[in-house]
Amino acid sequence: MKLVFAGTPEVAVPALDALLASGRHEVAAVVTRPDAPAGRGRRLVASPVAERAAEAGIEVLKPAKPRDEEFLARLREIAPDCCPVVAYGALLPRAALDVPAHGWVNLHFSLLPAWRGAAPVQHALMAGDEVTGASTFQIEEGLDSGPVYGVVTEEIRPTDTSGDLLTRLAFAGAGLLAATMDGIEDGTLKAVPQPAEGVTLAPKITVEDARVDWTAPALRVDRVVRGCTPAPGAWTVFRGERLKLVQAVPAPDRADLAPGELSAGKNNVYVGTGSHAVELLWVQAQGKKPMRAADWARGVRIAAGERLGA
Repeated sequence: MKLVFAGTPEVAVPALDALLASGRHEVAAVVTRPDAPAGRGRRLVASPVAERAAEAGIEVLKPAKPRDEEFLARLREIAPDCCPVVAYGALLPRAALDVPAHGWVNLHFSLLPAWRGAAPVQHALMAGDEVTGASTFQIEEGLDSGPVYGVVTEEIRPTDTSGDLLTRLAFAGAGLLAATMDGIEDGTLKAVPQPAEGVTLAPKITVEDARVDWTAPALRVDRVVRGCTPAPGAWTVFRGERLKLVQAVPAPDRADLAPGELSAGKNNVYVGTGSHAVELLWVQAQGKKPMRAADWARGVRIAAGERLGA
């Protein structure tokens, strides 16, 4: 088939690579979000998908909005058979959905109908799911509600962050998306409607969602820290300034601390929660680079009874 691939962040690159390597389909063009300011200089930088497409010599389309008539006209000129999508980042209008004969097929990082929305991996971790996966489905105008072509499953490991899990799903999902294109092309794969039961939503994680509540049990604190790493980053407040929690682990042997209460030794930093403590391993103070929690604690000289989150 002739394909137009839509995607933007690094997590979409493995899928583009899989389609380029398949040898079975032609990736005629790539659709991605416009260049965005990045770094201290805030200079405009192309998306990871745009950079990869440029390396491969593929036409790159960067519409400000996918309903722009200039973009739609070019899409009709290319006349793709199907448009695979991975984390493109913009809603597709009906005028775009109607162009390819086989529609737009999205790779979504959950086992649909669970965790429809922008942040499925983060929500799966924060909810304590033991298994997640990726699904390919036909895009329609509802939120991730279209019929499903295929799935792959992935076990969630006890120490997984959302970054760890998303990396594994990006590569497993890349194979699934390539196989889905093959099945659509040869007519062996039919999309199956999603069940009405089991629908959960995964809206974008806000900065406030990532703030740690120290009155919650240690298990919940652990899930929030892992689910929000690397983005947007779990955080709390210490002496009136934001402190990012890069890595923490439950410490069930310490149940003597009040919620948020700090206890710093030579090599360990513990914080009380609504159940037992958690041990802080890595933190990032405001305006500083990430550092070992024990080094941070020595630098700030924690006083007896001081707390996080106040």
